Amino acid sequence: MSDPRADVAAALRRLGVLAVAGVLDDADLGAAAGELAGLASRLEERAGPGRPPRERPDVEGSPADFFPASPVMGSHNPIAPPVHLWAVTGEGGGREIAGTANFDYRYEGPPTCVHGGVIAEVFDEMLGSANLVAGAPGMTGTLKVRYRRPTPLRTDIRLEARFVERSGRKISTWAGMYAGDELTAEAEGIFIEVAPEQMLAIAEANVDSADPTIVEAIRAEARRVDREGFTD
Repeated sequence: MSDPRADVAAALRRLGVLAVAGVLDDADLGAAAGELAGLASRLEERAGPGRPPRERPDVEGSPADFFPASPVMGSHNPIAPPVHLWAVTGEGGGREIAGTANFDYRYEGPPTCVHGGVIAEVFDEMLGSANLVAGAPGMTGTLKVRYRRPTPLRTDIRLEARFVERSGRKISTWAGMYAGDELTAEAEGIFIEVAPEQMLAIAEANVDSADPTIVEAIRAEARRVDREGFTD
């Protein structure tokens, strides 16, 4: 099925690579800038108020569809790195995350290497996705990244992430990034389970910039839990 918003994001990613690393003369870049500015103005004029509603992720579905607007792996977000995740059955029988990435010039840090900050944000998304598929969602409390060797740019990278254990509200998760069979970086995360009333307080504190449909959805969930009790 066609997804025009994803198609726009994909085209903008191509432009992003050219803007960062394309060997182009100033005349071509200047002309492109004028055309793009005109296109942006036309779309701004046609855009309605607010934003598309943000849906709750379907944890039984594909991790690639959890957060379409995510700046880390969202298909609708043109700044998202080319990260592709899916759910697999781990050795212990539980659901885990596998994936691939190939980071282009937009994500370069040291010459020929992926920026360490990009690696950290990808780990955060991988760990959160691993918790979702394991039925243990939470918000990031601590993210510890070990950079074992530089992760090469423009190379197929293998990704893994898995839920490790839960102690009360604390959820422990691990993720790794491989070039071939070599572990280039790994991360350990401590996530905190957030009850609906806590999430509601966070959303309402940001109500001036929040998506009202999400605030209302959180409010409805908090009312349900208040009636029925919180289920782990």
